[in-house]
Amino acid sequence: MFLKVVELAAAAGVSEKTVLFWIRDMGLPAHKQDDRYRINRVDLLEWATNQGISIPPDLFIASNETSHLSSVSEALLFGGIWYDLSGDTPESALREVVSRLHLPPGLDPEFLLQTLLAREVLGSTALGNGIAIPHVRNPIVGPAGESAICLCFLRNQIDFDAVDGQPVTILFTLVTPNVNAHLHLLAKLAFLLHDQPFQELLHRPGSEAEIMTAIRALEETVVRR
Repeated sequence: MFLKVVELAAAAGVSEKTVLFWIRDMGLPAHKQDDRYRINRVDLLEWATNQGISIPPDLFIASNETSHLSSVSEALLFGGIWYDLSGDTPESALREVVSRLHLPPGLDPEFLLQTLLAREVLGSTALGNGIAIPHVRNPIVGPAGESAICLCFLRNQIDFDAVDGQPVTILFTLVTPNVNAHLHLLAKLAFLLHDQPFQELLHRPGSEAEIMTAIRALEETVVRR
């Protein structure tokens, strides 16, 4: 799960000097081992997502992962697209989101809500331009091993303490069966959201059919599995 500076530099297409700058000046979490930095993939993904830095999604797939990893379109088909959600604070909006998630038996929705809110306290999951990906540090284990992405469009603009200062109206929330699936989907979703026409479609917002078509097209041309 840990990367060396040289490995991250090669995968991201940047110099080792740039990676060291990320660590020393931009807050990329890393720890030293034998006087060399090591970067945890989970920390890297959360940091890159919040910084708006594109990292190749395949970097977050463990080398021993052999089970099927859902595409974003597959997970979104399972999780659903929801419009006009009420709420005027992060807590009230996320409560509406949680009520629409496919949760496994025994997982208390209130506990999940408080976990999502605690994650926001650690650092906003807002990417900027009105979009946030609220998620927990560890995966939310879904039923029958299914991965799901729930896309919700909010009725009201809500302050999620985004780095660009813009209020949020679009929320993506993940339900995954394991860490690899969680990292895989979060990385690919963040990669897709760098596409400007796709962001414009979300802000319109487009219909379910339009959104699914756009995601599948991007997966074919940009995010190859």
